[in-house]
Amino acid sequence: MEQRRHYTVGEVARLSGLTPKALRHYDQRGLLVPVSSSPTGYRLYSDEQVALARRIARLRDVELPLETISTIITHDDDLDVRRLLAAHRTRLQSRGERIRHSIHALTHLIDDTPGVLMTLDHTPAEPADDERALAARLYNETWSLLQNEERTARDDDRMLHMAHASRFHWDNVGTDQHRSIGEWQISRVHAALGRGPSAVFHAERAVDYAQTSTVEDWVRASAREGLARAHAVAGNLEAARQARDESLALLDAISDEDDRQVIAADIESLPLTLDD
Repeated sequence: MEQRRHYTVGEVARLSGLTPKALRHYDQRGLLVPVSSSPTGYRLYSDEQVALARRIARLRDVELPLETISTIITHDDDLDVRRLLAAHRTRLQSRGERIRHSIHALTHLIDDTPGVLMTLDHTPAEPADDERALAARLYNETWSLLQNEERTARDDDRMLHMAHASRFHWDNVGTDQHRSIGEWQISRVHAALGRGPSAVFHAERAVDYAQTSTVEDWVRASAREGLARAHAVAGNLEAARQARDESLALLDAISDEDDRQVIAADIESLPLTLDD
């Protein structure tokens, strides 16, 4: 009988793309335990374990937690495995959306008026600057909760109250552009909570504020996207399609490429099918 070949840690590392340190860690976790050891104490792996190591490496490449990987490689139900992978995809998409919006916000913060930015000296901040900072912080914290897939009922309440609080402070120290963005966020929160009529109300206010001549092009397109989302949640599909098409028409007029990509991604995420 032909003797089956065994592989050392170094060989498995080269064949799978995992590091020797990772292989030792997976052994300790019971995720990938060597089939045997040599007389000199070296860990030895079988052909099947090399294939398993490659599978683990592929799953780690997409940032799956070890606990989820352990469940996947010991699970025979393809449907459950697909559900686990789909749930992780949703988390990655949420993270990507958070990063995209953060980059977008930072870009506009960098380009904003110097008074909004923190200075390096110890000059006391003006009250208006403090209120701008508070409005921005509330907006960002609302967005963090909005993208949290594991929100609790208490988180939902905080998210809604912070969105309204941010909008209140922008009314005091902001422009119509800030007001439009604030109404857009409130509408997005209501849409996420399944409150269609409230989402439509605030989305329409965002559109109204966006008509001001001083508002930037991307805000106008974003306001229409928010209105499309609100109508879709409310079940008004014809109105949702019309607002989406208006947002798409405004998309081409956006001068900044980064702004255009952010709004385009929001439009693509609308709860409307391609046939709608």
